[in-house]
Amino acid sequence: MKYKHLKSGTDIRGVALGDNITLTNEIAGDCAAAFAEFLKEKYPDRSLCVAVGHDPRISSPALAAAAVAGLSQAGIKVLDCGNATTPSMFFATRFEGSDCDGAIEITASHLPPERNGLKFFTKEGGLEGKDIEWILSHAETPYKAQQSGAVEPFDILTPYSEELCQLICRRTGKQRPFAGQKIIVNAGNGMGGFFEEKVLRPLGADTTGSVNLTPDGTFPAHIPNPENAAAMQATADATVAAGATLGICFDTDCDRAAIVDKNGKAINSSTLIALISAVVLEEIPGSTVVTDSVTSAGLKLFIEAKGGHHHRFKRGYKNVIDEAKRLEAEGISAPLAIETSGHAALKENYYLDDGAYLVVKLLCKAAQLAAQGKELSDLIADLKEPMETKEIRLNITEPDFRTYGQKVLEDFEAYIAKFGQIETPSYEGVRAVIGEGWILMRLSVHDPVLPVNIESDVAGGVAIIEGHFREFLKNYDKLK
Repeated sequence: MKYKHLKSGTDIRGVALGDNITLTNEIAGDCAAAFAEFLKEKYPDRSLCVAVGHDPRISSPALAAAAVAGLSQAGIKVLDCGNATTPSMFFATRFEGSDCDGAIEITASHLPPERNGLKFFTKEGGLEGKDIEWILSHAETPYKAQQSGAVEPFDILTPYSEELCQLICRRTGKQRPFAGQKIIVNAGNGMGGFFEEKVLRPLGADTTGSVNLTPDGTFPAHIPNPENAAAMQATADATVAAGATLGICFDTDCDRAAIVDKNGKAINSSTLIALISAVVLEEIPGSTVVTDSVTSAGLKLFIEAKGGHHHRFKRGYKNVIDEAKRLEAEGISAPLAIETSGHAALKENYYLDDGAYLVVKLLCKAAQLAAQGKELSDLIADLKEPMETKEIRLNITEPDFRTYGQKVLEDFEAYIAKFGQIETPSYEGVRAVIGEGWILMRLSVHDPVLPVNIESDVAGGVAIIEGHFREFLKNYDKLK
C-alpha cells in the first residue's frame, strides 16, 4: 500500500513542505475521496455533506482545496470552512445549521511548520486506526462520480463560538460573567485567537495583553503547544505583564489547552489533570478519571482524596478516550479521559478532545469560585507535586525495533524488581516504585524509541533511580 506510511495513529500525517515531501495535494485529494467512499458505506441512504477546515500552516490552504476537490469529485456536497479548529469540525457534524455527515481538518497539531495532516470525523466522533488504514488503501484508486458535488463557503467558528458562549451563560447564570476580569490568550499564531475575539470579549472579559492571536503558519513566536516550555513561558509572561487573573495557552488546532494562574505558574500536565479532576469529581462523586501512563504519583493520591478513582492507562489521547468509553460500557462512571499532553475529553462533550471546551469548563468554575473569593489554583492547593522529574528517550537502532523493545522491557522488569516494587496492573511498559520515586519505561506506539520517565519526591532521588537504569543499559548496544 503506497500511502501506508502516512498513517499516524488515528490521523494521516506527513511532510508537506521542503525537499522531502510525503504529503502532496494529490494525496490529500485522494484521501478525501476515499473518505467519501467510507461515508457512503456508513450512511448508504443519505445525501452526504462533509465540512473541510484547516489550520494556518503554509501548506494547509492548498491541501484543504485538494480535499474539497476530492470530495466534490466523489459526488459529495462540501462546506468549505476555511480557517477552523479541529473541535469545530466535529461540531459541524452536530450543528443543525450544517448537519454534516463527516468532516476533515487539515492540521498537524503541534508539529513543526513543514508537517501537515488530515483528521477525520463522523457524527460518532473521530475515526479509529483501522478506519485510517481503510481510507489509505482506498485512496490509491479514488472513486470519481459522474456529477460533482456542490461546494459552499461556510463559517463554522461563529456558531461554534456562540455555542460556547451560551454554555457559559447557562452555567454561570450571567450574560457577562467575566465582566471586571482580565483574561489573556496566547494562541501561538495558531487557531486559538477566536476564543479571545468570539468568546471572552463578548462575555465581558478584558483581554488586553493577549499575544500571538493572528494566525501565521510560520509560528514566529513559538510552536503552539501547551507542552512547549517557550509557549508556556510566553503565556506566563503575558499574564503577569497584563495583571491578568488567568492566562490560556492553546495548541495549533485547539484540541489542547493549558492555563497559568495570576502569578504565572503553569497549570498543565499533571496539575491540569488534577484541576479538571477536582471539578468533575465535585459534579460526579466517586467517578473514575482515566489518564495516560506518565502521570505523577501525587496525582493518584489527589484523585483518591477527592473520592475518585485513578485509572492509569496508555499514552495516546485516543487510547485514554477509548478506555473511558470501555469503562462506561461496563457500567463504570468515567466522565473524564485526559492525557498529560493536554488532550482532555469529557463524556458530556461526546468524549471529544476539545481544548476550548476544557477552558470553558474551568472558566465556569473560576466564576463560581470568584464569588466565594477563591481561585482555580485553590482547588489543587493540596496536590503533592514531585520535587524532581526527568525524561530520557532511547533510540532503538535494531531494524525490528518492536521485537527488540519488547525484549528490553521484559529484561528491565526482572532487573528493576531488585531495587523497587513493580506497579500493577501495567497497561503500558514497566513502572516501578523505588524509594520515594518511580521509573517508567515504555515502547513508543509508532517510533523506534523507548521513553523513560523518572520522578522523585526527594532531592537527589532521580539520580539514584537513573543510576540503576544506566547500569541496566550497559547490556544493550542497540539503544542510543
